[in-house]
Amino acid sequence: MCQCWTYRLRDASLAARRHGLYSSRTIVRTIDLTILTAILLFVSGVLTGMINAVAGGGTFLSFGALTLVGIPPVVANATSSITQFPGYITSTLAYWNDFKTFWRGALALCVASLFGSLLGAWILLQLDNPQFRALVPWLLVAATALFAAGPYLKPKPKPGQETAVGGVFGWFMQFATSIYGGFFGAGMGVMMLATLGLSQAGDYHRLNALKNMLAVVIAAVAIVVFVAGGVVAWPQAIVMIPGVAIGGWSGVWVAKRVPQNVMRAIVIAVGLFLAGYYFVTG
Repeated sequence: MCQCWTYRLRDASLAARRHGLYSSRTIVRTIDLTILTAILLFVSGVLTGMINAVAGGGTFLSFGALTLVGIPPVVANATSSITQFPGYITSTLAYWNDFKTFWRGALALCVASLFGSLLGAWILLQLDNPQFRALVPWLLVAATALFAAGPYLKPKPKPGQETAVGGVFGWFMQFATSIYGGFFGAGMGVMMLATLGLSQAGDYHRLNALKNMLAVVIAAVAIVVFVAGGVVAWPQAIVMIPGVAIGGWSGVWVAKRVPQNVMRAIVIAVGLFLAGYYFVTG
């Protein structure tokens, strides 16, 4: 007999309704987390962390794996955000010394990220699973296209130029990007690098450090909203988080041996496959 853990998943919970975070729809499902499913999710977590470390775009795998094992799309999106969070923190800490030169200006962009992510996550919780599922293939196509265009959207390095962080234009650009990040995070990093390159000065590494810092804020706010809304599949998240951590650590080893173009091609293929899957299955 297959050992399994069963729990009651409410992706439109009464608790969320009391907090005003979700619509009045209530859907209760029973989902089995079997050993085979746990292994599949753990492996997908390892690959997610590895791809994020090498090329970015691991969200496609984590979201796809969760939906393929039966997690509703809204819950899969929220749970995927939680599994990515440790990687955002470690990436930010790697740039800790860089923040000392522009942390004051970055605070304004953190505020924009906070409000934008809060709005994006709130919008997600107003949708039921059929509504969000109808949007998923289009979101995946857009995110995949954005990821494919990533090398062309990255800002060109500007050696010797100090990073000027902030500004009204930069604030509104970051606010708009954060709405997308709170709603559906796939491709968020590429989008932020592109918008920061338009609104901020400095070399690529400074902008990447700022992007990682803002990603932590966006993910943290979205996670708080999702947890309060009762739309997190905790058993699946707990299985995947160690895998993501291991994959992120081993990604450094992979980065030295596998060309980034190969990893990017894998991510694009996964994104297109998932988009096609959702278009066909409706």
